[in-house]
Amino acid sequence: MKSDLVHSLTENFEAHAQQADNGVEFWLARDLQFLLGYTKWDNFVKVISKAKTACEISDHQVSDHFADVGKMVDLGSGSKRKITDIQHREAQ
Repeated sequence: MKSDLVHSLTENFEAHAQQADNGVEFWLARDLQFLLGYTKWDNFVKVISKAKTACEISDHQVSDHFADVGKMVDLGSGSKRKITDIQHREAQ
């Protein structure tokens, strides 16, 4: 890859980072899904499952990197619905 493209992709990824109250940086999987080119959540969940397995195999605690979370999203009718998401965070 050209360095300009790598730089652009890195900036885009970092722009989607969020910060918890304790200062820990994290990303939500549903945000990363589209950045990484996945249009279907079910397909992306399979990739996340493989990442969790890689954590286990490399003797890292999955809970240090991935947390199941929920969030409310607006529906077209003006109501809200809770959906599942996965929070990826840097290990502390």
